[in-house]
Order: sequence, then structure tokens, then C-alpha cells
Amino acid sequence: MSNTLERLQKVIAQSGVTSRRKAEKLIIDGKVKVNGKLVTELGTKVSASDKIVVNNIPLEKEVPVYYMLYKPRGYISSVKDDKGRKVVTELLQGVNERVFPIGRLDYDTSGILLLTNDGEFANLLMHPKYEVDKVYVAKIKGIPGKNELNQLRKGVKSDNDILKAVKYNVLSSDKEKNTMIIELTLQEGKNKHVRRMMAGLGFPVMKLKRERYGTLTLDGLKPGTYRALTPKEVKQMRNLAMEIVE
Repeated sequence: MSNTLERLQKVIAQSGVTSRRKAEKLIIDGKVKVNGKLVTELGTKVSASDKIVVNNIPLEKEVPVYYMLYKPRGYISSVKDDKGRKVVTELLQGVNERVFPIGRLDYDTSGILLLTNDGEFANLLMHPKYEVDKVYVAKIKGIPGKNELNQLRKGVKSDNDILKAVKYNVLSSDKEKNTMIIELTLQEGKNKHVRRMMAGLGFPVMKLKRERYGTLTLDGLKPGTYRALTPKEVKQMRNLAMEIVE
């Protein structure tokens, strides 16, 4: 944060503690102090020199960082796991900031996973209304026909959800092995979205990879490696989300 004044809820969100919306609730609920004084006004602005305490814990003002990881299969999209499974943050050797994943990829799913300590940025990309494109490539068991594939855009019912793909593209099919490789573009990110959607049609996913997230691709990365996003890439992702909203 610079020396200019920023809204208190924005500063809390950027620290990675929580989203801006939840930060606003913390302020209203009397859980935030600035320079030792309780603050409950949402319009309050603070500077870099102000001391902020949230839930009796001093706010650590880290410089916002943004990373893209090529998540391999066999890792949990979390910072810790009570079952002792490997977590994605273990792959970020040399990253000292307390970063967390933006959304998640399943244990058996590989591909692009973003990590940051900027809660506001994370909330912007994860919120359903922002509809940032995410492109997956799935290998499925069985070869669906045109009517079944078109159902992907109409929606597949699974539990209490209607799961959709914005578009699909069949990359290849193997009649001998009874498999198909299909590219799916999603704008939502419900739990196990692709796997549940395809299972709902009767074509279970055998292998799944997220190859594109907004303007970002896996070019130059191998499974288990990562890189920092450039300022231009961060701006593009932020602008992409905001343009969709507008």
C-alpha cells in the first residue's frame, strides 16, 4: 500500500485476511481497530502508517504478490490438510509471503492454479458474477453424440446444481478405446464442476487439466513449477473480470 489513503475494508482484503465483503462485516461488527480505536464506519480511510488490528490480531501489511502454478495431480488446493496430504503451497519454494490458492483444482486435476496474498484480487476472480473463462481439457470414458454434447450448454442437473459449459470443442475420439478428449469452457466454478457434469451425462472423466484461466496459459511451465505474474498480467485479469461485470 502506498502513502495515499485507502478504504479500510480494501486494505484488510488486500492483506489476504478475507474478502472485502467479509472485511466490511468485520468492521460493522466491531472487530476492527485502527491505532487502538474501534472503527465501525465503512467509509474510514487509512494510510500505510496506521496500525490495524482485526479480531485482536495485528494486520501484517505484505506487498501483494501473484503466482501461477502448474498444479500436478496428487496435491490439495489448500495451505494445509488435516489428512496429511500434499498441498500446493509446498511447491512454492522460495515464496516467503503467506499466499493462498484462488479457488481450487481437485486432487486428481492438473493445470493452472493462481495463488496470492491479495484477498480482494482473489475474491474478484472467484465471485460467480465475474464469469472469467476457464478452459479445461478432459479425457472421458465413452463417446457422446451431438445431442448429449449440446446438453452441456443447456445444463446438466447434479444434486441441486445445474452445471453448464459455455462452449465445447471435441479434440479427438477413439472408438477402439471408447474414449474422447474434449475441451470445455466454463465461467462458473462449482465444486468438481466438470467431473459432475460429465458423470451426469454418463461419461465419467478419466483425466482433467485446466489449460487456460482468463488470459493466462501454461506456456513455459512444467507440472510442479510456477512463476510470478507480471504486473501487466495482473492488470489484464483484473480488467477482464471488471469488464464482464460492466
